Amino acid sequence: MATILLIFIYIFYIGLGIPDSLLGSAWPAIYGKFHVPVSYASIISAIISTGTVLSSLFSTRIIAKLGTAKVTALSTSLTAIALLGFSCSHNFLWLCLCAVPLGIGAGSIDTALNNYVALRYNAMQMSFLHCFYGVGVTVSPYLMSLALSDNLNWRGGYRTVFYIQLIIALLSFFSLPLWKKVKATQQEDDNICVLPLFQMIKRKKIWASCGVFVGISALESTCLIWGSTYLSDTIGLSADMAAALITFYFAGMTLGRFLSGLLSLKFSDWKIITIGESIILAAVCILLLTNTVSFAVLGLFLVGLGNGPIFPNMTHLTPILYKKETSQSIIGIEMAFSNLSIMLTPVLFGFLSDITGTKIFPVFMAVMFAFMAGCTIILKTGDSRSR
Repeated sequence: MATILLIFIYIFYIGLGIPDSLLGSAWPAIYGKFHVPVSYASIISAIISTGTVLSSLFSTRIIAKLGTAKVTALSTSLTAIALLGFSCSHNFLWLCLCAVPLGIGAGSIDTALNNYVALRYNAMQMSFLHCFYGVGVTVSPYLMSLALSDNLNWRGGYRTVFYIQLIIALLSFFSLPLWKKVKATQQEDDNICVLPLFQMIKRKKIWASCGVFVGISALESTCLIWGSTYLSDTIGLSADMAAALITFYFAGMTLGRFLSGLLSLKFSDWKIITIGESIILAAVCILLLTNTVSFAVLGLFLVGLGNGPIFPNMTHLTPILYKKETSQSIIGIEMAFSNLSIMLTPVLFGFLSDITGTKIFPVFMAVMFAFMAGCTIILKTGDSRSR
């Protein structure tokens, strides 16, 4: 029964990933159609992330009241409605309005499912969970590229993924009785300790944890929102080709999380995180040293390959680094900082790209990686001392 539920959770996590890569893939076609500056993508991204941050911060109380199952169903439905709104948008303001429910829906489901799997399943299953997120973010830009090849029909791309998200939302409601059966079978203790925000931010260890998530999300959001534009404006690819090739980043992320699940049978979470960061270092060097199409795509693929496993392994470490009954609160603030990074990083990059152009992409990635690696060292050193 628990295995069947895990399969459903994997499907729901595909739904979490589907919307995340659409804006970046479609933006080279959207901003020209709406006659807005290229940097306006960061405004929509910021609105989505604001909703996600607020949703993550309040998620512990919401989950404690409604339960993970209902939160998942409601959140997935919100994202489906938002995608339908994007497909019907005819001006920039409408895109901004639709970004609100998209962000709110994503925040709660992310926090709820991460903590649920971290507490009840092993590291391999956590990595596979995020691997299915990778499936979502890999498939959607490919579908968008097909739509863009048809006279830059980005609305059709959004409409296609709306239908997929709608099916997933229906499945989330269909699975509600299954959650109850699993709970009754396992006789789970659902006690959740709600930690006040001011109490959590006083702890240096939590700051270090949040810093790692900030770095992970900075790398990911930069590729999500600006990867296609970088390939288009700096490398010189067409909009549909850039949208197609950015899937190599998402394929790398998905593969990295799949391999992480297999490696978790032999290696610890910390070891896999170290391997991932070493791969990112190599990727950043490639992006800095050359700007040819093949090496740019290789660099993006390796960023995804290395960055992909870090998020699930850090999440799985949370109940180990802290108490299980407080993990929901701590994962909530980790997700909030992660989404705060997703909100601010594209804005910062958009501002810099207006000044220097998207050619600054490799340097920006290098700085974000250095920040993440530094926070990882601080957290790992503190964890070793506490044992």
